[in-house]
Amino acid sequence: MESNIKIGKKVFIRNAGKDEYWLQDLIYENPKILGLGNLIPVNKEKKQANGGRLDILLKEPTENLMYEVEVMLGETDPSHIIRAIEYWDNEKRKYPQRQHFCVLVAESFDRRYFNVIQLMSLNIPMIAIQADLLEVNNERILNFSKILDIYIEPDEEDNTKQVNETTWNNDAPWTNSAAKEIFEIIKSKHNNVEIRYTQSYVSITIDNRNAYWLYKRMKPTSALMFSVKDEEKVESIKKLFEDYKIDYNYNRYKEFMVNVDTKMIKAKLELLEKIHSIRFKLIIEDE
Repeated sequence: MESNIKIGKKVFIRNAGKDEYWLQDLIYENPKILGLGNLIPVNKEKKQANGGRLDILLKEPTENLMYEVEVMLGETDPSHIIRAIEYWDNEKRKYPQRQHFCVLVAESFDRRYFNVIQLMSLNIPMIAIQADLLEVNNERILNFSKILDIYIEPDEEDNTKQVNETTWNNDAPWTNSAAKEIFEIIKSKHNNVEIRYTQSYVSITIDNRNAYWLYKRMKPTSALMFSVKDEEKVESIKKLFEDYKIDYNYNRYKEFMVNVDTKMIKAKLELLEKIHSIRFKLIIEDE
């Protein structure tokens, strides 16, 4: 049986008759192709006070995050890394109230330099993205792969003070009601599911680990959050939200956030069940 999967070969961008400015323009016009979320362009070839120009400045508007992007064709080298860090530091000093990320885009990352980037990323929020131009059946496809993400400290023990249900019924009963709706959706799918109450949030736990947690918002809404680190699962869940036309945010801590209320949860029961099934690799039986 013939496979539908085609094999492509890598073509270096210069060999395809394009240059660094072509790649910069492509990213600037459609920042989503980097796979860093719903970023918007701010500036290109931004002049720096101490000389040089920052290739691309991008922004994530909901959390006011800034991404300083340096683009290089071919293989990354020390000058690319140093330049990216220098421009990131310039912007960070200029706008200290914002969170900044140093982004390197290249066609290839030499192992020596990649190890250096990894070490630096322990102290600098660095992201490395490989740009691959692939030729498949005489067609050329540009693909971006995140090969190094920002370093996130391991979760510490949750020392949030525990409270009881009465506290939440007095303070934000709508959030407690939303948590109970979600609890009803998943309680039969696992053996050990509980609702727990802290001063900051209400959580639904599976096997004593937070699976979902809700923060109160203005009545009647709550912020539902859950963590997904597997990139394939992340993309599947993003597509579900888009298919169901639900606004969401996916932050730098690899957490989804969506505003919910009990009415929305009941109306989007199928969506929530699909998301849960993706996260925990459950099988949805055909109706």
